[in-house]
Amino acid sequence: MKNKLFILLFILSTLNLFAQNSDIIEPHKVQFRGVWIASVRNLDWPSKQGLSVRKIKKEYIKQLDLLKKLGMNAVIVQIRPIADTFYPSEYEPWSEFLSGTQGVAPEKGFDPLAFMIKETHRRAMEFHAWFNPYRAARTEFKANLAPSHIFNLHPEWFVEYGKDVYFDPGITEARKFVEKVIGDVVSRYDIDAVHFDDYYYPYRLEGIEFPDTVSFANNSRGFALEDKDDWRRENVNLLVKELYDTINSIKPWVHFGISPFGVWRNKSQDPDGSDTETLQTNYDDLFGDSQAWVRNGWLDYILPQCYQYLGRDIMDYRVVTRWWSDHNHGVNFYIGQGPFRLGNDNRGEPWTRGNEIERQLYFNDSIPNLLGSAYFRSKTFFDNPLGVNDVLKDKFYALPALPPASHHDGGKTFELNIRTVSKQVKRRKVYVEWESDKAENVRYYVIYKSEDTSDPKNIIAVTADKSISIKMRSLGIEAGELMITAVDRYRIESKPLKLLNN
Repeated sequence: MKNKLFILLFILSTLNLFAQNSDIIEPHKVQFRGVWIASVRNLDWPSKQGLSVRKIKKEYIKQLDLLKKLGMNAVIVQIRPIADTFYPSEYEPWSEFLSGTQGVAPEKGFDPLAFMIKETHRRAMEFHAWFNPYRAARTEFKANLAPSHIFNLHPEWFVEYGKDVYFDPGITEARKFVEKVIGDVVSRYDIDAVHFDDYYYPYRLEGIEFPDTVSFANNSRGFALEDKDDWRRENVNLLVKELYDTINSIKPWVHFGISPFGVWRNKSQDPDGSDTETLQTNYDDLFGDSQAWVRNGWLDYILPQCYQYLGRDIMDYRVVTRWWSDHNHGVNFYIGQGPFRLGNDNRGEPWTRGNEIERQLYFNDSIPNLLGSAYFRSKTFFDNPLGVNDVLKDKFYALPALPPASHHDGGKTFELNIRTVSKQVKRRKVYVEWESDKAENVRYYVIYKSEDTSDPKNIIAVTADKSISIKMRSLGIEAGELMITAVDRYRIESKPLKLLNN
Protein backbone atom coordinates (compact mmCIF):
# COMPACT_ATOMS: atom_id res chain seq x y z
CA MET A 1 0.00 0.00 0.00
CA LYS A 2 2.84 2.35 0.92
CA ASN A 3 4.54 1.73 -2.44
CA LYS A 4 1.32 2.38 -4.36
CA LEU A 5 0.81 5.66 -2.49
CA PHE A 6 4.39 6.69 -3.26
CA ILE A 7 3.92 5.93 -6.97
CA LEU A 8 0.66 7.90 -7.06
CA LEU A 9 2.27 10.92 -5.38
CA PHE A 10 5.23 10.71 -7.75
CA ILE A 11 2.93 10.63 -10.80
CA LEU A 12 0.94 13.60 -9.52
CA SER A 13 4.09 15.61 -8.83
CA THR A 14 5.41 14.78 -12.29
CA LEU A 15 2.15 15.86 -13.94
CA ASN A 16 2.27 19.09 -11.97
CA LEU A 17 5.85 19.63 -13.13
CA PHE A 18 4.80 19.24 -16.75
CA ALA A 19 1.83 21.54 -16.22
CA GLN A 20 4.21 24.30 -15.19
CA ASN A 21 6.13 24.04 -18.46
CA SER A 22 5.32 24.28 -22.12
CA ASP A 23 6.38 21.53 -24.48
CA ILE A 24 9.46 23.52 -25.43
CA ILE A 25 11.11 25.43 -22.58
CA GLU A 26 12.41 28.94 -23.01
CA PRO A 27 15.87 28.56 -24.61
CA HIS A 28 19.06 29.54 -22.82
CA LYS A 29 21.70 31.50 -24.68
CA VAL A 30 24.42 30.38 -22.23
CA GLN A 31 24.23 26.74 -21.16
CA PHE A 32 26.72 23.90 -20.71
CA ARG A 33 25.78 20.81 -22.73
CA GLY A 34 28.47 18.18 -22.33
CA VAL A 35 28.87 14.46 -22.92
CA TRP A 36 31.42 12.08 -21.40
CA ILE A 37 33.36 9.94 -23.89
CA ALA A 38 34.95 7.08 -21.96
CA SER A 39 38.03 5.32 -23.32
CA VAL A 40 38.66 2.96 -20.39
CA ARG A 41 37.84 -0.60 -21.44
CA ASN A 42 36.83 0.94 -24.81
CA LEU A 43 33.42 1.86 -23.43
CA ASP A 44 32.73 4.65 -25.96
CA TRP A 45 35.80 5.24 -28.09
CA PRO A 46 37.73 3.62 -29.66
CA SER A 47 35.19 0.81 -29.98
CA LYS A 48 37.95 -1.78 -29.62
CA GLN A 49 41.70 -2.09 -29.38
CA GLY A 50 43.95 -2.35 -32.41
CA LEU A 51 41.90 -0.25 -34.81
CA SER A 52 43.60 1.51 -37.72
CA VAL A 53 44.15 5.26 -37.52
CA ARG A 54 41.52 5.72 -40.22
CA LYS A 55 38.95 3.79 -38.19
CA ILE A 56 39.84 5.61 -34.95
CA LYS A 57 39.33 8.97 -36.67
CA LYS A 58 36.11 7.88 -38.33
CA GLU A 59 34.60 6.69 -35.05
CA TYR A 60 35.44 9.90 -33.21
CA ILE A 61 34.07 12.13 -35.98
CA LYS A 62 30.88 10.06 -36.05
CA GLN A 63 30.40 10.64 -32.33
CA LEU A 64 31.11 14.36 -32.61
CA ASP A 65 28.70 14.82 -35.49
CA LEU A 66 25.88 13.10 -33.64
CA LEU A 67 26.47 15.10 -30.45
CA LYS A 68 26.67 18.36 -32.39
CA LYS A 69 23.40 17.49 -34.14
CA LEU A 70 21.78 16.97 -30.72
CA GLY A 71 22.80 20.48 -29.65
CA MET A 72 25.78 19.62 -27.45
CA ASN A 73 28.59 22.16 -27.09
CA ALA A 74 31.25 20.20 -25.17
CA VAL A 75 32.80 16.76 -24.93
CA ILE A 76 34.61 15.37 -21.89
CA VAL A 77 37.07 12.85 -23.29
CA GLN A 78 39.03 10.39 -21.15
CA ILE A 79 42.65 10.84 -22.29
CA ARG A 80 44.48 9.28 -19.30
CA PRO A 81 42.47 6.31 -17.99
CA ILE A 82 45.05 4.26 -16.02
CA ALA A 83 48.24 6.33 -15.97
CA ASP A 84 48.57 5.71 -19.70
CA THR A 85 47.82 8.21 -22.42
CA PHE A 86 46.06 9.04 -25.67
CA TYR A 87 48.89 11.41 -26.61
CA PRO A 88 52.68 11.19 -26.80
CA SER A 89 54.17 11.74 -23.35
CA GLU A 90 57.66 11.66 -21.89
CA TYR A 91 56.15 10.68 -18.54
CA GLU A 92 53.68 7.89 -19.29
CA PRO A 93 53.20 5.15 -21.93
CA TRP A 94 50.64 5.00 -24.71
CA SER A 95 47.30 3.57 -23.59
CA GLU A 96 46.55 -0.10 -24.01
CA PHE A 97 43.04 0.90 -25.11
CA LEU A 98 44.51 2.09 -28.40
CA SER A 99 46.73 -0.73 -29.65
CA GLY A 100 45.93 -3.47 -27.14
CA THR A 101 49.45 -3.32 -25.74
CA GLN A 102 50.43 -0.55 -23.39
CA GLY A 103 53.36 1.50 -24.64
CA VAL A 104 52.78 0.79 -28.34
CA ALA A 105 52.35 4.04 -30.30
CA PRO A 106 49.71 4.47 -33.01
CA GLU A 107 50.88 4.05 -36.58
CA LYS A 108 52.16 6.91 -38.74
CA GLY A 109 52.97 9.19 -35.83
CA PHE A 110 49.28 9.75 -35.14
CA ASP A 111 48.47 11.94 -32.12
CA PRO A 112 44.86 11.16 -31.07
CA LEU A 113 44.61 14.09 -28.68
CA ALA A 114 45.71 16.68 -31.23
CA PHE A 115 43.28 15.19 -33.74
CA MET A 116 40.36 15.19 -31.29
CA ILE A 117 40.94 18.78 -30.22
CA LYS A 118 41.13 19.97 -33.83
CA GLU A 119 37.93 18.18 -34.87
CA THR A 120 36.07 19.30 -31.74
CA HIS A 121 37.02 22.96 -32.22
CA ARG A 122 36.10 22.78 -35.91
CA ARG A 123 32.55 22.15 -34.75
CA ALA A 124 32.64 25.07 -32.29
CA MET A 125 32.56 22.66 -29.34
CA GLU A 126 34.72 22.63 -26.20
CA PHE A 127 37.22 19.86 -25.46
CA HIS A 128 37.52 18.92 -21.78
CA ALA A 129 40.49 16.61 -21.15
CA TRP A 130 39.40 13.97 -18.65
CA PHE A 131 42.16 12.61 -16.40
CA ASN A 132 41.92 9.87 -13.78
CA PRO A 133 44.50 11.16 -11.29
CA TYR A 134 45.25 8.11 -9.14
CA ARG A 135 43.99 4.94 -10.83
CA ALA A 136 46.86 2.91 -12.30
CA ALA A 137 45.98 -0.71 -13.14
CA ARG A 138 43.97 -3.79 -12.39
CA THR A 139 45.94 -5.92 -9.94
CA GLU A 140 45.72 -9.05 -12.08
CA PHE A 141 47.21 -7.21 -15.06
CA LYS A 142 50.22 -5.59 -13.37
CA ALA A 143 52.55 -7.80 -15.37
CA ASN A 144 51.15 -6.30 -18.58
CA LEU A 145 52.16 -2.74 -17.70
CA ALA A 146 54.73 -1.20 -20.02
CA PRO A 147 58.31 -1.02 -18.66
CA SER A 148 58.01 2.78 -18.77
CA HIS A 149 54.81 2.82 -16.67
CA ILE A 150 55.36 4.81 -13.50
CA PHE A 151 54.37 1.78 -11.40
CA ASN A 152 57.43 -0.07 -12.67
CA LEU A 153 59.67 2.95 -12.10
CA HIS A 154 58.36 3.88 -8.65
CA PRO A 155 56.44 0.94 -7.15
CA GLU A 156 56.81 2.55 -3.71
CA TRP A 157 54.28 5.21 -4.75
CA PHE A 158 51.48 2.67 -5.18
CA VAL A 159 49.12 0.55 -3.12
CA GLU A 160 46.71 -2.25 -3.98
CA TYR A 161 43.10 -1.95 -2.90
CA GLY A 162 40.56 -4.55 -3.92
CA LYS A 163 41.17 -5.45 -7.54
CA ASP A 164 43.04 -2.26 -8.45
CA VAL A 165 46.37 -0.49 -8.10
CA TYR A 166 46.34 3.18 -7.11
CA PHE A 167 48.80 5.96 -6.57
CA ASP A 168 48.95 6.60 -2.81
CA PRO A 169 47.59 10.17 -2.45
CA GLY A 170 49.54 10.52 0.80
CA ILE A 171 52.90 10.42 -1.00
CA THR A 172 53.97 13.91 -2.03
CA GLU A 173 56.10 12.69 -4.93
CA ALA A 174 53.13 10.80 -6.38
CA ARG A 175 50.91 13.87 -6.18
CA LYS A 176 53.54 16.09 -7.76
CA PHE A 177 54.00 13.57 -10.56
CA VAL A 178 50.28 13.64 -11.39
CA GLU A 179 50.33 17.44 -11.39
CA LYS A 180 53.34 17.41 -13.73
CA VAL A 181 51.59 15.03 -16.14
CA ILE A 182 48.51 17.24 -16.32
CA GLY A 183 50.51 20.47 -16.51
CA ASP A 184 52.37 19.00 -19.49
CA VAL A 185 49.09 18.53 -21.39
CA VAL A 186 47.91 22.03 -20.51
CA SER A 187 51.21 23.42 -21.84
CA ARG A 188 51.28 21.49 -25.10
CA TYR A 189 47.65 21.18 -26.16
CA ASP A 190 44.84 23.63 -26.86
CA ILE A 191 42.35 22.07 -24.45
CA ASP A 192 39.47 24.03 -22.95
CA ALA A 193 39.38 22.34 -19.55
CA VAL A 194 40.98 19.78 -17.26
CA HIS A 195 38.39 17.38 -15.85
CA PHE A 196 38.33 14.82 -13.02
CA ASP A 197 35.51 12.43 -12.30
CA ASP A 198 34.77 10.87 -8.87
CA TYR A 199 37.92 8.80 -8.37
CA TYR A 200 40.48 10.36 -5.99
CA TYR A 201 40.50 7.83 -3.19
CA PRO A 202 38.50 4.84 -4.45
CA TYR A 203 35.03 3.93 -3.23
CA ARG A 204 35.32 2.21 0.13
CA LEU A 205 35.23 -1.60 0.18
CA GLU A 206 33.31 -3.02 3.10
CA GLY A 207 35.59 -4.08 5.93
CA ILE A 208 38.78 -3.16 4.06
CA GLU A 209 40.83 -0.09 5.02
CA PHE A 210 42.77 1.79 2.36
CA PRO A 211 46.41 0.64 2.85
CA ASP A 212 48.16 3.95 3.53
CA THR A 213 49.63 3.19 6.97
CA VAL A 214 53.20 3.66 5.73
CA SER A 215 52.58 6.94 3.92
CA PHE A 216 50.74 8.33 6.94
CA ALA A 217 53.58 7.38 9.25
CA ASN A 218 56.13 8.98 6.89
CA ASN A 219 54.16 12.10 6.02
CA SER A 220 51.43 12.79 8.59
CA ARG A 221 52.05 16.57 8.44
CA GLY A 222 51.06 16.89 12.09
CA PHE A 223 47.74 15.02 11.84
CA ALA A 224 47.03 12.63 14.73
CA LEU A 225 46.16 9.01 13.99
CA GLU A 226 42.53 9.57 15.03
CA ASP A 227 42.37 12.35 12.40
CA LYS A 228 43.64 10.19 9.56
CA ASP A 229 40.48 10.77 7.50
CA ASP A 230 41.11 14.53 7.71
CA TRP A 231 44.67 13.88 6.51
CA ARG A 232 43.29 11.97 3.53
CA ARG A 233 40.93 14.80 2.68
CA GLU A 234 43.80 17.25 2.92
CA ASN A 235 45.81 15.09 0.50
CA VAL A 236 43.06 15.52 -2.09
CA ASN A 237 42.68 19.22 -1.24
CA LEU A 238 46.39 19.74 -1.92
CA LEU A 239 46.05 18.09 -5.34
CA VAL A 240 43.03 20.23 -6.26
CA LYS A 241 44.50 23.53 -5.05
CA GLU A 242 47.96 22.96 -6.53
CA LEU A 243 46.55 21.82 -9.84
CA TYR A 244 44.22 24.80 -10.04
CA ASP A 245 47.20 27.09 -9.45
CA THR A 246 49.28 25.19 -12.01
CA ILE A 247 46.64 25.45 -14.74
CA ASN A 248 46.13 29.15 -14.11
CA SER A 249 49.86 29.84 -14.21
CA ILE A 250 50.13 28.19 -17.63
CA LYS A 251 46.87 29.06 -19.40
CA PRO A 252 44.37 30.95 -17.22
CA TRP A 253 41.58 30.43 -19.75
CA VAL A 254 41.72 26.63 -19.30
CA HIS A 255 39.00 25.65 -16.84
CA PHE A 256 39.37 23.06 -14.08
CA GLY A 257 36.28 21.05 -13.23
CA ILE A 258 35.50 18.02 -11.07
CA SER A 259 32.53 15.67 -11.25
CA PRO A 260 32.12 14.25 -7.74
CA PHE A 261 29.58 11.73 -6.59
CA GLY A 262 26.39 13.73 -6.05
CA VAL A 263 26.28 13.55 -2.25
CA TRP A 264 28.80 15.58 -0.26
CA ARG A 265 27.44 14.31 3.08
CA ASN A 266 24.08 13.02 4.26
CA LYS A 267 22.14 15.23 6.65
CA SER A 268 22.39 12.44 9.24
CA GLN A 269 26.17 12.96 9.19
CA ASP A 270 26.21 16.74 8.97
CA PRO A 271 23.37 19.26 9.47
CA ASP A 272 24.58 21.06 6.35
CA GLY A 273 24.42 17.88 4.27
CA SER A 274 21.70 16.88 1.82
CA ASP A 275 18.50 15.08 2.77
CA THR A 276 19.81 11.82 1.35
CA GLU A 277 20.64 8.39 2.76
CA THR A 278 23.47 7.06 0.58
CA LEU A 279 25.77 4.39 1.97
CA GLN A 280 28.86 6.27 0.80
CA THR A 281 29.56 9.97 0.43
CA ASN A 282 32.28 12.09 -1.08
CA TYR A 283 33.46 13.47 2.23
CA ASP A 284 33.37 10.36 4.41
CA ASP A 285 34.32 7.58 2.00
CA LEU A 286 36.07 9.09 -1.05
CA PHE A 287 37.77 11.74 1.11
CA GLY A 288 36.84 14.43 -1.38
CA ASP A 289 35.68 17.56 0.42
CA SER A 290 33.98 19.12 -2.57
CA GLN A 291 32.60 21.90 -0.39
CA ALA A 292 36.15 22.99 0.44
CA TRP A 293 36.97 23.10 -3.28
CA VAL A 294 34.09 25.41 -4.16
CA ARG A 295 34.29 27.54 -1.00
CA ASN A 296 37.94 28.27 -1.72
CA GLY A 297 37.41 28.87 -5.45
CA TRP A 298 39.79 26.10 -6.54
CA LEU A 299 37.49 25.07 -9.40
CA ASP A 300 35.94 26.75 -12.42
CA TYR A 301 33.02 24.32 -12.39
CA ILE A 302 31.53 21.60 -10.23
CA LEU A 303 29.60 18.83 -12.00
CA PRO A 304 28.10 16.43 -9.42
CA GLN A 305 26.94 13.09 -10.73
CA CYS A 306 23.30 12.36 -10.03
CA TYR A 307 22.36 9.31 -12.05
CA GLN A 308 19.18 8.91 -10.00
CA TYR A 309 15.51 9.46 -10.73
CA LEU A 310 13.11 12.06 -9.40
CA GLY A 311 11.62 10.80 -6.14
CA ARG A 312 14.15 8.11 -5.27
CA ASP A 313 14.04 7.82 -1.49
CA ILE A 314 17.75 7.54 -0.67
CA MET A 315 18.97 10.03 -3.31
CA ASP A 316 16.26 12.08 -4.98
CA TYR A 317 17.45 13.85 -8.13
CA ARG A 318 15.54 16.96 -7.06
CA VAL A 319 17.03 17.01 -3.57
CA VAL A 320 20.59 16.67 -4.85
CA THR A 321 20.17 19.31 -7.56
CA ARG A 322 18.61 21.82 -5.19
CA TRP A 323 21.27 21.18 -2.57
CA TRP A 324 24.08 21.91 -5.01
CA SER A 325 22.32 25.00 -6.25
CA ASP A 326 22.42 26.27 -2.67
CA HIS A 327 26.01 25.13 -2.04
CA ASN A 328 28.01 25.92 -5.18
CA HIS A 329 29.52 29.09 -3.62
CA GLY A 330 29.58 30.93 -6.94
CA VAL A 331 31.47 28.24 -8.85
CA ASN A 332 29.77 27.25 -12.14
CA PHE A 333 27.32 24.46 -11.32
CA TYR A 334 26.36 21.82 -13.88
CA ILE A 335 24.59 18.53 -13.16
CA GLY A 336 25.60 15.05 -14.36
CA GLN A 337 22.68 13.01 -15.72
CA GLY A 338 22.43 9.33 -16.59
CA PRO A 339 20.60 8.59 -19.84
CA PHE A 340 22.48 5.27 -19.92
CA ARG A 341 19.91 4.05 -17.39
CA LEU A 342 16.90 4.74 -19.59
CA GLY A 343 14.94 1.57 -20.25
CA ASN A 344 16.81 -0.38 -17.56
CA ASP A 345 14.21 -1.86 -15.23
CA ASN A 346 16.93 -2.94 -12.79
CA ARG A 347 17.55 0.72 -11.92
CA GLY A 348 14.03 1.54 -10.83
CA GLU A 349 10.66 1.76 -12.53
CA PRO A 350 10.87 5.51 -13.41
CA TRP A 351 13.71 4.74 -15.85
CA THR A 352 11.34 2.65 -17.95
CA ARG A 353 8.19 4.81 -17.68
CA GLY A 354 8.22 7.65 -20.17
CA ASN A 355 11.53 9.50 -20.38
CA GLU A 356 13.16 10.28 -17.05
CA ILE A 357 15.76 12.58 -18.64
CA GLU A 358 12.94 14.68 -20.08
CA ARG A 359 11.39 15.01 -16.62
CA GLN A 360 14.74 15.99 -15.16
CA LEU A 361 15.38 18.63 -17.80
CA TYR A 362 12.03 20.27 -17.15
CA PHE A 363 12.93 20.28 -13.47
CA ASN A 364 16.42 21.66 -14.17
CA ASP A 365 14.89 24.75 -15.69
CA SER A 366 13.47 25.69 -12.27
CA ILE A 367 16.88 25.68 -10.55
CA PRO A 368 18.34 29.20 -10.53
CA ASN A 369 22.07 28.45 -10.26
CA LEU A 370 22.14 25.46 -12.60
CA LEU A 371 24.05 26.39 -15.76
CA GLY A 372 23.78 23.14 -17.70
CA SER A 373 24.18 19.38 -17.86
CA ALA A 374 26.59 16.63 -18.83
CA TYR A 375 25.46 13.17 -19.90
CA PHE A 376 27.02 9.81 -19.24
CA ARG A 377 27.82 8.57 -21.80
CA SER A 378 28.37 9.05 -25.54
CA LYS A 379 27.44 5.56 -26.74
CA THR A 380 23.99 5.97 -25.20
CA PHE A 381 23.01 8.44 -27.90
CA PHE A 382 23.69 5.90 -30.64
CA ASP A 383 21.23 3.57 -28.91
CA ASN A 384 18.71 6.42 -28.37
CA PRO A 385 16.87 4.73 -25.48
CA LEU A 386 13.22 5.83 -25.13
CA GLY A 387 13.78 8.48 -27.80
CA VAL A 388 16.07 10.64 -25.66
CA ASN A 389 17.73 12.11 -28.78
CA ASP A 390 14.45 13.51 -30.04
CA VAL A 391 13.66 14.93 -26.61
CA LEU A 392 16.93 16.83 -26.54
CA LYS A 393 16.91 18.02 -30.11
CA ASP A 394 13.25 19.00 -30.38
CA LYS A 395 12.37 20.27 -26.90
CA PHE A 396 15.47 21.45 -25.08
CA TYR A 397 18.41 21.95 -27.44
CA ALA A 398 16.65 23.07 -30.61
CA LEU A 399 18.75 26.25 -30.58
CA PRO A 400 22.51 26.45 -30.01
CA ALA A 401 23.92 27.70 -26.70
CA LEU A 402 27.29 29.13 -25.67
CA PRO A 403 29.31 27.46 -22.89
CA PRO A 404 29.44 29.54 -19.69
CA ALA A 405 32.43 31.64 -18.72
CA SER A 406 33.92 30.98 -15.31
CA HIS A 407 33.40 33.51 -12.53
CA HIS A 408 37.20 33.43 -12.21
CA ASP A 409 37.52 35.10 -15.60
CA GLY A 410 36.93 38.46 -13.95
CA GLY A 411 34.50 39.94 -16.48
CA LYS A 412 37.17 40.54 -19.12
CA THR A 413 36.04 42.53 -22.13
CA PHE A 414 36.76 41.37 -25.64
CA GLU A 415 36.75 43.82 -28.54
CA LEU A 416 36.35 42.46 -32.05
CA ASN A 417 37.22 44.06 -35.35
CA ILE A 418 36.33 42.22 -38.53
CA ARG A 419 36.79 43.06 -42.18
CA THR A 420 34.61 41.59 -44.88
CA VAL A 421 36.85 40.13 -47.57
CA SER A 422 34.17 38.68 -49.84
CA LYS A 423 30.42 38.92 -50.05
CA GLN A 424 27.58 38.01 -52.34
CA VAL A 425 24.16 39.38 -51.47
CA LYS A 426 21.14 38.09 -53.32
CA ARG A 427 17.47 38.25 -52.50
CA ARG A 428 17.38 34.72 -51.19
CA LYS A 429 20.95 34.05 -50.14
CA VAL A 430 23.96 35.75 -48.54
CA TYR A 431 27.52 34.49 -48.65
CA VAL A 432 30.21 36.33 -46.69
CA GLU A 433 33.86 35.78 -45.70
CA TRP A 434 35.63 37.86 -43.07
CA GLU A 435 38.95 38.41 -41.33
CA SER A 436 39.41 39.07 -37.62
CA ASP A 437 42.14 41.09 -35.98
CA LYS A 438 42.37 38.69 -33.01
CA ALA A 439 41.79 35.38 -34.74
CA GLU A 440 44.30 33.52 -32.54
CA ASN A 441 42.15 34.30 -29.49
CA VAL A 442 38.80 33.49 -31.09
CA ARG A 443 37.19 30.13 -30.37
CA TYR A 444 34.18 30.68 -32.61
CA TYR A 445 31.85 33.27 -34.11
CA VAL A 446 28.14 33.77 -33.49
CA ILE A 447 25.85 35.03 -36.27
CA TYR A 448 22.59 36.76 -35.35
CA LYS A 449 19.60 37.82 -37.43
CA SER A 450 18.96 40.89 -35.30
CA GLU A 451 20.75 43.56 -33.29
CA ASP A 452 19.21 41.96 -30.20
CA THR A 453 22.03 39.53 -29.44
CA SER A 454 20.68 38.77 -25.96
CA ASP A 455 17.90 36.59 -27.36
CA PRO A 456 19.06 33.07 -28.32
CA LYS A 457 16.19 32.86 -30.79
CA ASN A 458 18.11 35.31 -32.95
CA ILE A 459 21.14 33.03 -33.28
CA ILE A 460 21.53 31.74 -36.81
CA ALA A 461 24.80 29.87 -36.38
CA VAL A 462 27.75 29.23 -34.07
CA THR A 463 30.76 28.53 -36.26
CA ALA A 464 34.52 28.19 -36.08
CA ASP A 465 34.76 29.12 -39.78
CA LYS A 466 35.39 32.62 -41.13
CA SER A 467 32.69 32.34 -43.73
CA ILE A 468 29.02 31.54 -43.84
CA SER A 469 26.25 31.01 -46.36
CA ILE A 470 22.79 32.04 -45.17
CA LYS A 471 19.47 31.37 -46.84
CA MET A 472 17.60 34.61 -46.22
CA ARG A 473 14.18 33.59 -47.48
CA SER A 474 13.13 31.82 -44.28
CA LEU A 475 14.47 34.54 -41.97
CA GLY A 476 12.28 37.35 -43.21
CA ILE A 477 14.96 40.01 -42.70
CA GLU A 478 17.28 42.14 -44.78
CA ALA A 479 20.94 41.18 -45.16
CA GLY A 480 21.99 44.42 -43.48
CA GLU A 481 20.43 43.29 -40.21
CA LEU A 482 22.87 40.38 -39.78
CA MET A 483 25.19 40.75 -36.78
CA ILE A 484 28.37 38.93 -35.74
CA THR A 485 30.18 38.44 -32.43
CA ALA A 486 33.22 36.42 -31.46
CA VAL A 487 33.75 34.29 -28.36
CA ASP A 488 37.33 34.11 -27.12
CA ARG A 489 39.24 31.44 -25.18
CA TYR A 490 37.92 32.87 -21.89
CA ARG A 491 34.33 32.29 -23.16
CA ILE A 492 33.81 36.07 -23.32
CA GLU A 493 31.57 37.29 -26.14
CA SER A 494 32.55 40.47 -27.95
CA LYS A 495 30.28 43.39 -28.70
CA PRO A 496 28.23 42.80 -31.86
CA LEU A 497 29.16 44.24 -35.23
CA LYS A 498 27.35 44.38 -38.55
CA LEU A 499 28.31 41.26 -40.51
CA LEU A 500 28.27 43.11 -43.82
CA ASN A 501 30.28 46.04 -42.52
CA ASN A 502 31.73 47.27 -45.80
